[in-house]
Amino acid sequence: MTIILSLVLIAIGIVALIYGSDFLIDNAARLAKRLGVSALLIGLTVVAFGTSAPELAASLMAVLQGFPDLSMGNVIGSNIANLALILGVAAIIYPLSASMGFVRRDLPFMLLAGLLLIPITLDLDGNGLGQIGRLEGALLFGLLIIYITVLLRSDEPSEIEEVAQELAQNDDKTLGRMLLLAGFGIILLVAGAQALVKGASDLARIFGVSERIIGLTLVAIGTSLPELAASIAAARKKQGDIIIGNLVGSNIFNIFSIIGITAMVKPFNTRPEILNVDFWIMMAVSILVSVILFRTLRFNRPQGVMMLVIYGIYIAYLAVTQFAISQG
Repeated sequence: MTIILSLVLIAIGIVALIYGSDFLIDNAARLAKRLGVSALLIGLTVVAFGTSAPELAASLMAVLQGFPDLSMGNVIGSNIANLALILGVAAIIYPLSASMGFVRRDLPFMLLAGLLLIPITLDLDGNGLGQIGRLEGALLFGLLIIYITVLLRSDEPSEIEEVAQELAQNDDKTLGRMLLLAGFGIILLVAGAQALVKGASDLARIFGVSERIIGLTLVAIGTSLPELAASIAAARKKQGDIIIGNLVGSNIFNIFSIIGITAMVKPFNTRPEILNVDFWIMMAVSILVSVILFRTLRFNRPQGVMMLVIYGIYIAYLAVTQFAISQG
């Protein structure tokens, strides 16, 4: 496959994932509202799962097609991009703030989700690979249910309730049309994931780049584009609290739901490079953001610039290491 065709497949895959998630979120939320489901519950399930749909589709397809490094790289890379790239850009556009309730409730869950990957990915066979099996996947998914339950019982309902209410307003679609469009969204997600994984894996082979790096960069950034677009739009509207909540929530969902569901469908291995380097970059960025928010409840422009610099250094590190490997 040529470079141009690989890039075209990647572009088609990303566009299909973005539009597929939009169709699914919009119509599933409207359908749930029509059936009498509360706006909060819609936000915590349909909307929250929907915003992680591109990452889930891409990661699941990568594992099913035999590219586990692409899958894990996508999750870890998306989490790094959410906090270093997207949060950084949003904070530069408009200073962000968070409530103490959010800081005490959601940030510990985000750190817990990351730290759980340590025992879950232990190399028990001594072959340099850590396998995530169905039991570990079920554990992660169970923790997601606990997290959603905590949110439902929280004194401060999530801002995604507003999103769900907006999606369900001015509903003039018939039930059949909602089901049809939601189904079309799922088809786009599946097709987009196949195109993205195919294009990315072929591009990796053409240039001799590892699946890990393609997953950490191209696939991770591509599947995070919906969060980036939404965060920029929210920053321009000066809705800083929504931005932080969505990005932290996305990181929690990425680990609990994407890795959890993927492992339950098909157990997969993780390589030492991802666990020894990229995982700790993700944890360092998560801890840094958590410390700043715990201390100040704000994320201002200087912190935003700092996060972008960190992300730039990380991408440069990946490029240098890949160049060293190719030259060796």
